[in-house]
Amino acid sequence: MQLIDTHTHLYLEQFDKDRAEMLQRAKDEGVSQFLLPAIDKSTFDVMWELCEMDASCKPMMGLHPCSVKDDFESELEFVESELRKGKYVAVGEIGIDLYWDKTFLEQQKTALARQIEWAKELNLPIVIHARESFDEIFEVIDQLNDEKLRGVFHCFTGTMEQAKHILDYGGFYLGLGGVLTYKKGGIDKIVHELPLDKIVLETDSPYLTPTPFRGKRNESAYVRIVAQKLADLLEVSLESVALATSQNAKELFRL
Repeated sequence: MQLIDTHTHLYLEQFDKDRAEMLQRAKDEGVSQFLLPAIDKSTFDVMWELCEMDASCKPMMGLHPCSVKDDFESELEFVESELRKGKYVAVGEIGIDLYWDKTFLEQQKTALARQIEWAKELNLPIVIHARESFDEIFEVIDQLNDEKLRGVFHCFTGTMEQAKHILDYGGFYLGLGGVLTYKKGGIDKIVHELPLDKIVLETDSPYLTPTPFRGKRNESAYVRIVAQKLADLLEVSLESVALATSQNAKELFRL
């Protein structure tokens, strides 16, 4: 059985003491590939160190919305120069985050739109971070969506109406992670209405740890817990969920 963790920050300092062991635990659970979303220049070197250490780790390149500040133009220049080197599986993670701060909303919209244009030009998928910002993100993508655009809304926790909006774009998938296992997460109530051929699995490690490990550090081995929860909710086998979601990830990211 093969699983793919399509969104995991394994290069962060939370894994510095046991990174090799953590990766082996994930592989022992059937996780064959780990897709690493970028944050900003400050984490670039450590992300690449991990990718060079373990070929099963695949890098993305993008500017995280929480890193969009006054210097975002210089950050975007760096993103573009790296993307044009052709070493990345996606443009991500990008998007809009209004949970902590709305100060840079217009700059976040500008950064999102520009990175979407690069993704279309370079034939790469985008990985969208949406936190209290679906309407603002839809506003941007509604203007830019076409047959060249594809991607995933990572850690999807929206409503069925929002899911339909995303799927109606045509080239987008929904990323499901640990929130699927939370009693008050909400996504478990609508997951049976979502097409399995439009779902990919993720952990967002070290964040959003699934039950029963909630409150502790998340790691990629736990993507199997998410897969099992999805299988239980859909009343299908774990193997069928693993096969379908891994195939979806391979198609989206051209793995």
